[in-house]
Amino acid sequence: MWDGILTGIDTALSLQNLGWVTLGCLAGTFIGMLPGLGPISAIALMIPISYGLEPASGLIMMAGVYYGAVFGGSTSSILINAPGVASTVATAFDGYPMAQRGEAGRALAIAAYASFVGGTLGAVLLLVFAGFLAAVALHFQSPEYFLLMVFALISVTVLAERGAVLKSTITALLGLMLATVGTDQGAGVPRFTFGQLELIDGISFVLVAMASFALGEALRLAGREDTQEAPRIGDKVLLTREDMTGLVPTIGRSSLLGFLVGVLPGAGATLASFFAHDLEKRVGKGDPEPGDPARVAAPEAANNAACTGSFVPLLTLGVPGSGTTAVLLGVMVAYGIQPGPRLPVDQPEVFWGVIVSMYLGNLVLLALNLPLIPYLAKLIQISRQVLIPFVLLFALLGVYLTSMSVFDLYLMIGIAVLALALRLFDFPLAPLLLGFILGGMLEDNLRRTLLLYDTSLDFLWDRPQSLVIALMCVGALCVPIFRR
Repeated sequence: MWDGILTGIDTALSLQNLGWVTLGCLAGTFIGMLPGLGPISAIALMIPISYGLEPASGLIMMAGVYYGAVFGGSTSSILINAPGVASTVATAFDGYPMAQRGEAGRALAIAAYASFVGGTLGAVLLLVFAGFLAAVALHFQSPEYFLLMVFALISVTVLAERGAVLKSTITALLGLMLATVGTDQGAGVPRFTFGQLELIDGISFVLVAMASFALGEALRLAGREDTQEAPRIGDKVLLTREDMTGLVPTIGRSSLLGFLVGVLPGAGATLASFFAHDLEKRVGKGDPEPGDPARVAAPEAANNAACTGSFVPLLTLGVPGSGTTAVLLGVMVAYGIQPGPRLPVDQPEVFWGVIVSMYLGNLVLLALNLPLIPYLAKLIQISRQVLIPFVLLFALLGVYLTSMSVFDLYLMIGIAVLALALRLFDFPLAPLLLGFILGGMLEDNLRRTLLLYDTSLDFLWDRPQSLVIALMCVGALCVPIFRR
């Protein structure tokens, strides 16, 4: 392993590769800041540039684009409540309220530092435990993934605030219902499309996220009397020692959780950020009201650590853990690289070079983003008459450019009106998005599990790992009883 690490250091520290990782981080950050354009779009835009590079250089640049886009996605989530990147949805829950009360600079600084620490710890863990974690991930099959997603849905609904359990359950079920629209992957027939060809492929996450948050928030602001002063930017960009001391436990446990979730194929940074945000609500000692700094740090540390963790199944097993790593797998195949257990032996400069470059990339991201915070934070001082059309433009344009469909714009407006109505009656929107994200994976893993066990429920206790997760689900369901 040490010979491989030295090879990776030699590869990543070459002047050429330092330039490519910087370019990747810079491009990913600015593309990630634009609502509606996530890491997949960022990587797709940079593929033509990668064709003329050496395999190690191209993958180092692409990895920089990936975690750079996740790093930059928090900016639009915090400032204008428009999380175009799925993994920064949880950041908006507390980051946007912080910006509204005049702490935009502080929220952006917390997100930057938490992202850096999460990405750095993830790179170190990847360096040390890649082989071991790949072996553990091999023992997770469809029953475990299905039960894990059931546990996530139970947690986000049952562990909601007092008095909001039923509302959280309703919105989570609504998200699961939206996820079923489209073609049934098992039978190959359309369902719930109402004869609309545009719904054959289902509803995209970008559309639901932008409609629920960006467009819904713009409609809410447009319908409210403009009696409040514009929020102050706040001059707190460099965090104090007290701030950092209070956030260290949060960032530490969220980074570890995010990395472990990222290692599981199919989980990814989005699920990690929701898990970390929910964990912080349960064990943290911060303010229960929206706008707690620890709940901004938790999802940001988790999603960056999960991005690094997702490279474990990609590099060691050749299994993409998310849509983004699936695109990266395509890039590797185009280079003639076969990811898998032989990769560290056959092409150590690629395997170890990408891993070492992740630490350097996180340093680059921190250096790029901290000086920009005072300027980015000024976005919230734009008057509402200008800000609302700006949010509407980016939300509608972001969705239209991904599908080039006018039908999606009408569908987006309909979902935004529904989200506005839910918000007016104090229904939380986080369970809706989590249900929508998990719906497809939940159904696919359940179908494979029932086929494997011939529709028997033996999968609940047939394997030790399944039994443990099933008991976790039962324990979560018992929480309301203990609360009473």
